[in-house]
Amino acid sequence: MNKIVYIVDDDPAICDSLSLLMSAVGMQTQTFPEADSFLSAIEPEQAGCLILDVRLPGMDGLELQQELQQRQIDIPILIITGHADVPMAVRAMRAGAIDFIEKPFDAELLILRIQECLLLSQQTRSGQQKNERLALLTKRERQVFELLVDGKLNKVIAHELGISIRTVEGHRANLMEKLQVKSLSELVRIALS
Repeated sequence: MNKIVYIVDDDPAICDSLSLLMSAVGMQTQTFPEADSFLSAIEPEQAGCLILDVRLPGMDGLELQQELQQRQIDIPILIITGHADVPMAVRAMRAGAIDFIEKPFDAELLILRIQECLLLSQQTRSGQQKNERLALLTKRERQVFELLVDGKLNKVIAHELGISIRTVEGHRANLMEKLQVKSLSELVRIALS
């Protein structure tokens, strides 16, 4: 799934220049002139980041940030503004913004921060997918998983759980399919993450 840089700014020139800058470095963008159109378009499972102006018509950027939290949409946010003050920056950062950047901004710094946000977004989505797959395991498959990760052999697992080795092998095959892994080392990586 491609990562998207969402840009919410009521200044068309800023949206155009940011889109041009992002496309020059191979990033996909979507622009929105206000918060409501962004909220209508965002797909919560989509990896990406949000470049958000503070001053917007209707719902302002900080209110949009709160709305995203209430909707449990976890997207890294970079706040940009031409009208910054310390209380505003503190409020944005406390609400989880990754950075607070004043206009005019340094293009190289902005690209670097966006790349960091996109990496963070991808890691978050990857962790959520692993958790979703782990939730698919039955109680017994989860027990087998934990014992496998502890380095125990099938026969030891069978003895500890009071089941046959064939049953352990069946649970092991099922859990590996559900977790979409092919080796014990991949299982261990999932357990460690």
